[in-house]
Amino acid sequence: MRKFSLDALAREHLERAAAADNGRSATTVYGGHEHTLRQTLLALTAGTGLAEHESPGEATLLVLRGRVRLTSGDTAWEGRSGDLIAIPPARHALEALEDAVVVLTVVKA
Repeated sequence: MRKFSLDALAREHLERAAAADNGRSATTVYGGHEHTLRQTLLALTAGTGLAEHESPGEATLLVLRGRVRLTSGDTAWEGRSGDLIAIPPARHALEALEDAVVVLTVVKA
C-alpha cells in the first residue's frame, strides 16, 4: 500500500509549472503504462492548458485547486476546487482559467 499527499504534490507541481516555459508540470500518482488505471496530477498556470486531443479511454478530472475549462466540440464545462468532471469519449481540450491543479484518472480501454 502506498499513500500520497495530493496537497504536497499540488504545491510542488504548481511551483514547477510557474518556473516552466510551458506553464505545466505533471506526475503519475498511480498506475502507468503497465496498469489499466492511471492517475496523473497536472498543474497548470493561468492561461495555459492542453491542446485538443483524443480521449485515451474512460476518464475523469478532479479539480484540486483553481478553475479549469474542459471543451469538447461546442460544449464546455467549468470546474473549480472540489469538482469532478466526467471527460467525454471524444476530442477535448483543457484550459486553466486560473492557476490550477487537477487529477486526471484514466481507465484504458
